[in-house]
Amino acid sequence: MIHSGKFTALLDANVLYPAPLRDYLLHIANLDLYKPKWTDEIQNEWIDNLLLKRHDLTRDKLEKTKDAMNSAFPDANTINYEDLITGLTLHDKNDRHVLAAAIRSNSDVIVTFNLKDFPVEYLKKFDIEAQHPDEFISNLINLNRSQAIQALNNQIKSLKNPPKRKTDVIETLRNCGLEKSATLLME
Repeated sequence: MIHSGKFTALLDANVLYPAPLRDYLLHIANLDLYKPKWTDEIQNEWIDNLLLKRHDLTRDKLEKTKDAMNSAFPDANTINYEDLITGLTLHDKNDRHVLAAAIRSNSDVIVTFNLKDFPVEYLKKFDIEAQHPDEFISNLINLNRSQAIQALNNQIKSLKNPPKRKTDVIETLRNCGLEKSATLLME
C-alpha cells in the first residue's frame, strides 16, 4: 500500500473512461494528493471506447477534454516509453504499453480496473503496484481526508448543467466501482 501522498500514478484508460471517476481523480490530483500520468495512447483508448458507446458525444468534444487534461497537468503526458514495450511480458500484450509508460514515468502505481492483467510479482520487479481505483482513492482519502473532501466539493461545484447534490455525486462514484471510497466520502 502507498503510504505517502507524494507519489506518481499512471491512470489506465478504463479509469479515465467514466467521466465522474476521471473528474474525481483529476480534482484529487489538482490538490497535489498524487501526480497523474497517462499517454496519448491511453487517452485515445478511452476516447475511442467512449465513442463506441456514446453516440451523443463527438470526437472533437472528447479531444477538448483530453487537451484540457494535458493543459491542467502539463507533465502528465508520458512520452518515449515505446522502446520498453517489447521487453515486457504480460498475459495481455495490449497492456504492455501501460506498464512501459508506468516504468518510463517512474510511477509508483498503475490505477486500473484490470488488476488480473498486471501480476503482482511481475510488477514488483519494477517497484510498481497495480491498484483498483477504489483502493487507490480510499487510500488517498485515508491519507488526507480534508483534501479528498475538498476535491469532491470542487467536483460538485463544477457540475452546473445540471447541478448535482453531494449524495448524487457520491452515488455516481459508487456506481463507477468506488464502493469503499463512496462510503468514506459519506462519513
